[in-house]
Amino acid sequence: MKAGEPAAHDSACILVADDQPDVIEAIRLLLKGEGIRTLSASSPREVLEHVKQHRVDAALVDLNYARDTTSGREGLELLEELRAVDRALPVVVMTAWATIDTAVQAMQRGARDYIEKPWDNERLLTTLRTQLAVARAIRERADLARDEPGFHAPGADSPAMRPILALARRIAASDATVLISGEHGTGKEVLARRIHAASRRAEKPFVAINAGGYSEHLVESELFGHVRGAFTDARSDRAGAFEAAHGGTLFLDEIGNMPLQQQAKLLRVLQTGELYRVGSSKVVMVDVRMLAATNADLGKEVAAGAFRADLLYRLNTVELRLPALRARPEDIPALADHFLAKWSKRMERTLAFSEDANARLLEYAWPGNVRELEHVVERAAVLAPSDIIDASLLGLDGNATPTPLPDAITLEQAERYLIDRALERASGNVNEAARELGLSRSALYRRLQRFAPPRS
Repeated sequence: MKAGEPAAHDSACILVADDQPDVIEAIRLLLKGEGIRTLSASSPREVLEHVKQHRVDAALVDLNYARDTTSGREGLELLEELRAVDRALPVVVMTAWATIDTAVQAMQRGARDYIEKPWDNERLLTTLRTQLAVARAIRERADLARDEPGFHAPGADSPAMRPILALARRIAASDATVLISGEHGTGKEVLARRIHAASRRAEKPFVAINAGGYSEHLVESELFGHVRGAFTDARSDRAGAFEAAHGGTLFLDEIGNMPLQQQAKLLRVLQTGELYRVGSSKVVMVDVRMLAATNADLGKEVAAGAFRADLLYRLNTVELRLPALRARPEDIPALADHFLAKWSKRMERTLAFSEDANARLLEYAWPGNVRELEHVVERAAVLAPSDIIDASLLGLDGNATPTPLPDAITLEQAERYLIDRALERASGNVNEAARELGLSRSALYRRLQRFAPPRS
């Protein structure tokens, strides 16, 4: 897609790349019925020419180009070339011989999702609708951030934040392991993504995983992968987060909640770059930069025997401690205005806070920190009956928590809202969004298909 151009669904253009004319024609007719224009390409060279010369909102690319149909090498190399031409272009890959390893390789080279042949029409349409919607949201966010180079960010000019960002800027170019600490909602993952974006690994994957969000059995599989038959539900080989992040950055959130046994295995990977998938004796080598985050005092956890001292020493080569929002009230107005500008643009409205709303924002203690502020502003923008948001619409009462959504919001609307937010945070990566929502990939697609408008 070209910067600044709209990508409304009814004028979207999708590039379909396959060396089989009947496949291209079938998909062209399917998308025509959805009001989506198509360009076609039968070779990698044609794909790159189209992306360079035309506005393309998304690409559907087959990995099985004729010269190397056993490994998908040529198709995988094309993904890297596409990323070099247009990093923001959503690419969905198709393959008739999909394996988990192939999917991981495709994701590492910039693909947002994959479709297996023979495809299901509704699944294909849902996938492309999702990528078009996410691409539009990402473009809007990029437009807002266009004047915020490097580590400069709205709401980060307070005396409490300036030295933290200065240190983050200095260590970004290195491969130093970084421990980011702070209360829930202070922006630990946001800072981790900024460090990755400013590093030499910026063009490689950034993989985020909640290290404390899984049972002791599952966290090992999530991190290191498993082989078929390793346990009851292991029906196929699966690469873990380390392999998915190869060459890039792995962000482990809530590291303090990781089980002790897995801490030992994590330490070994950090020291040697070697891992074993669950159920396998084969060594897998990985090159990953580690960024970790916690809201706990890991020193106290070590003293209590709940965290390994050697792992803590390995993790906190550099520690960045993010302050709570209440400790930097100077940043609240800029943050609130930034979030409101984002939603004004998305909703095509000109929204503004009233004087009493601005005062209420400064009075509130923000126990949920920046994340809570963003959610409060988002909710107010969605529910605002006029372009002026007054204090009552914020749902804040002194130090109380925000009032719940009104009865007029249906369960389906709330579910769609949460799914949209997860997809945007995951930059369209359906696997990552599903993991955040606690769903399987297929379960998320079933919900997306239910939300899709009926075809005429």
